[in-house]
Parts: sequence; C-alpha cells; structure tokens
Amino acid sequence: MSRTAELTVPARRAPRAARPRRPKENPVSRTAAMLIMGVFTLYFLVPVWWLLVASTKSRGDLFSTNPLWFADLAFGENLTALLSYDDGVYLRWILNSLGYAGGGALVATLLAGMCGYALAKYRFPGRELIFNVVLGGVLVPATALALPLFLLFSQVQLTNTFWAVFLPSVVSPFGVYLARVFAEASVPDELLEASRIDGSGEIRTFFTVSIRLMVPALITVFLFQFVGIWNNFFLPLIMLRSDELFPVTYGLYAWNSTINQFPELRTFVLIGALLSIVPLIITFLLLQRYWRSGLGAGALKS
Repeated sequence: MSRTAELTVPARRAPRAARPRRPKENPVSRTAAMLIMGVFTLYFLVPVWWLLVASTKSRGDLFSTNPLWFADLAFGENLTALLSYDDGVYLRWILNSLGYAGGGALVATLLAGMCGYALAKYRFPGRELIFNVVLGGVLVPATALALPLFLLFSQVQLTNTFWAVFLPSVVSPFGVYLARVFAEASVPDELLEASRIDGSGEIRTFFTVSIRLMVPALITVFLFQFVGIWNNFFLPLIMLRSDELFPVTYGLYAWNSTINQFPELRTFVLIGALLSIVPLIITFLLLQRYWRSGLGAGALKS
C-alpha cells in the first residue's frame, strides 16, 4: 500500500473503557434493612419520648393518662419544685457531675494525648511493654477496679471526698491507645524534625504543633471520657457517703430508692433524669464540628 493510501486510512479509535456496573439493589434487602433500623430507632427513642412526656405531667396524671402523650402541662411547676427541693440539692448534684466529668475528662484527655504521643514518636526501652500494659488496662472493666480503689483511698483518708471520684477519672487507657494510633498516622516525623531544627523544645512542639494535628483524637477521647464519667455510678456508690458530694446519677438513685416513703420524689426523679442528659447533648453539639472537620481533614490527607 502506498504512503498516500496509508494517510487516508482513518485511524481506529481505541475501545472505550468498560464502565463499572453498579450492583443491582435488592428491594427485599433494602426493606429488611430499613425495617431493622426503624425498630432500633424506636427502641432508643421511645424511652426518651416517654421520659419527656412524663416530665410534663403532675403526680396525679402520671398513671391515669396515656403514658406516651401529654396531659395537662405541668413542666414549669415540676421544674420549680425540683430545683427548690431540699435547699436545691439537685443543682448541687449537677455541679458535682460537671466537676467530675468536665474536669476529669479534660485532664484525662491531656494525659492520654501526651502519653500516646510519647509512645508513638519516641523510641525508648520498654516502650512496647508499656503499650501492652495499657492495652491490658483497656480490657479491665471499671467495676473490677472499684473495690481496690476504695481500699487504696481509705488508706490515705480520701474516701467521701471530691478526689475519691475525680482522681480515678483522669486515667484513660483507651485514650492512650487512641492517641498513639492517631499520632503515628497524623503527626509526620519530618514536621517534628523541622521544629527541632528551629530550636523548639519537645514540650513546646507538642503544644504548638502536634496537638493541633491530634485534635480529632483528643475530641474523641474527651467525649468518651466525659460520657463515661457522667454516667459512672458504681464508683460514687462505693466512695461517697455525703449527699452533698453525690453526682446526679447517684443522687437520682438515692431518691428513687426512697419513693415508697416519699411519693413526691417520683416526679423529681423523672424530670431530674431528663435534665441530666442535657449537658451530654450540649457537649456533643458543641464539639461535633471540631470532630467532623478534623476527621474530614484526615481523610483528605490520607
């Protein structure tokens, strides 16, 4: 074939790449999944709805009306009576819980972040042994440590004090584990070397550089620790005797155990339980944007 003929022959187009086929959605599987999610959603939300409805009812309407719908709204009266009962001891319990959970979670997050960072970025003898011990601490339930802690604190005369609940709350083995895993993935060694070359010390590097990259992990540790301390019941039960030191969970339990002698406490327990979850909701709503933005940034970097 001549060269002129070769030029006139149209070039063949490359075959188009086959588009990946989307898997067909099975309507039966989708319906089953939606049904299961709906059942579990109702399972979690119906008790909260009942608590909200019951908190708005008077003591007489509590058992004589529909348990899942409102009657005569008496929320304001119930709230006023709760806050004024026994010289406002419920507010004292809320403040105690904020001190135990807020302060304990903050200190626990800082200690866990520093320990996890050290285990991830420094090489020293016994590092893996220490980390294995931390993993072992994750597996030990908190209730198993309550009695040994009581014996230790009784030896130093710290039972029935604020420190008896606060000090055990600042230890978070899971937080150390999470901080180490996240520090290894999100804090590059090159950035630390550059900071050291600039003359920055290790502590300054951690608080000015590394801690900013570990924000998603630290927020996660804080949320887990805050919720865990707020809902902690067994440790205050063993450690505390004075009702002025009770957290709100143990205080409501103490009221609930005397309902037969004081029937008016039933309404106080219901509305007190409803108010006790408000700080948890507020904390999550305030911190979720830092949590989500940090996770998104980590996903883009990866």
